[in-house]
Amino acid sequence: MSPPSRRLQTKPVITCLKTFLISYSLIFWFTGVILLAVGVWGKVSLEAYFSLASEESTNAPYVLIGTGAIIVIFGLFGCFATCRGSPWMLKLYAMFLTLVFLAELVAGVSGFIFRHEIKAKLGVAYKNAVKNYNSTDTSSIAVDAIQRTLHCCGVHNFTDWGDTEYFKQKGIPASCCRDNAKCSPETLSDLEKAATEVYLKGCFTLVTDVMESNLGIIAGISFGIAFFQLIGIFLSCCLSRYITNNQYEMV
Repeated sequence: MSPPSRRLQTKPVITCLKTFLISYSLIFWFTGVILLAVGVWGKVSLEAYFSLASEESTNAPYVLIGTGAIIVIFGLFGCFATCRGSPWMLKLYAMFLTLVFLAELVAGVSGFIFRHEIKAKLGVAYKNAVKNYNSTDTSSIAVDAIQRTLHCCGVHNFTDWGDTEYFKQKGIPASCCRDNAKCSPETLSDLEKAATEVYLKGCFTLVTDVMESNLGIIAGISFGIAFFQLIGIFLSCCLSRYITNNQYEMV
């Protein structure tokens, strides 16, 4: 057992470490809240874009929501473990932070490396969605939402609709109209007449710009939070070691 004088000398160090670790855990908890908010925002605002790429891509907002919820729980656990001064809890907390660090680092790197593949995949999916448009299925609803939100029409421009089966039957979708009151079925069935009433710019470039800008934000958040974990890992390991080596007990 360490002499009393040594324990008295190390007590301020442990108190200082505990203060820093509690502060860190609260910040860590707050990042979990932010991820939850980003996940909910992505689910509500970017659902149209996610639903175009593939069935797997629609899980992205849920991944953020799940990750945020787990971080919130373990952030509270970190505060509890620090207040209790339990070495095994602190080691468990450090282990969790290590896993989060590795997972977010891999996610950030993967998003950066495969951004061009994601863009190409989205391009193919959007072309297929326009080609097979019927106004009722999920991809068709996504196309309508994108055209209304981004004020665009077709893949590269509004004339892309001329090669679709939907155009032959009903004309250009009403979601391309700048003013629905001026878009009659007759106007939408004629490309020359429609040119004065619909959005002329294609959606593909706008969609990929939106996706790339949001991928950059997500990758940046992932990298930032990932390297932030190193602070918590260091504090948790140091505090656990001091408590174990000096047999410190909460009074």
